Amino acid sequence: MTGLAVTRVGHSCHLLEIGGRTLLTDPWFTVTPTYDPGEPLAMSVAGLPALDAIVITHEHYDHCDLDALLALRDVPVIGPGTVAVRARERGWTDVRELEAWASTTIGNVTVTATPGRHGVHEVTYVIQGGGRTVFFGGDSLLVPAFKELPGRFGAFDLALLPTNGLCVRPAGGMQVVMNATEAAELTAILRPRVAIPHHYAFTSGRLGDLMITKGDREPLAFASEVARLVPATEVRVVLPGQRVIPVSGS
Repeated sequence: MTGLAVTRVGHSCHLLEIGGRTLLTDPWFTVTPTYDPGEPLAMSVAGLPALDAIVITHEHYDHCDLDALLALRDVPVIGPGTVAVRARERGWTDVRELEAWASTTIGNVTVTATPGRHGVHEVTYVIQGGGRTVFFGGDSLLVPAFKELPGRFGAFDLALLPTNGLCVRPAGGMQVVMNATEAAELTAILRPRVAIPHHYAFTSGRLGDLMITKGDREPLAFASEVARLVPATEVRVVLPGQRVIPVSGS
């Protein structure tokens, strides 16, 4: 069994070290006045380590900032069809198009797309390597298919989960991201050793927060719900730049 570590870059963007490989999830490096992660990014694109793959859940700008990564077009991109189209248009040649339950390998690391649901087409991921298993939830809603994950993939070491319950005001307050309680319910299904919340500090600017989006920016609500539902899981509220090494149960 080999090492596992994760470093939050910001929002849902993480550096995941697993099975001797380094993967970047849902890249977002270009901040605007109306699209802001609400927290300082831990590093720039130039400061990234050598990457073995970029794993993307969907094509929204705050998860699929491919224009910021054009210097890394030799790095494989993994994503659903909507992401694959964008990556190929921007010059990536190694594009791994995955829909739910399909897999690809990066060295000895297996990346499997799993179901998800959002305002646009989205997949989530189970990433396995070196005897370790990680769930990456992007900014999905809670979906019934998540109940299948433990039976398909076994025990989880780490879950990276959105928690802000983002709602779109002009769409009648439609919820498009799981909230803290739903993320805790998913944690109770997966029972990972460590769970890390993400996608909670996002702001669409002062007017945007009043007129367009609404979300819970307090990650401790997730920690409280997990403590109630599945106290064996350790919740780590991680600032950008912090590196977490989940300890194996074996």
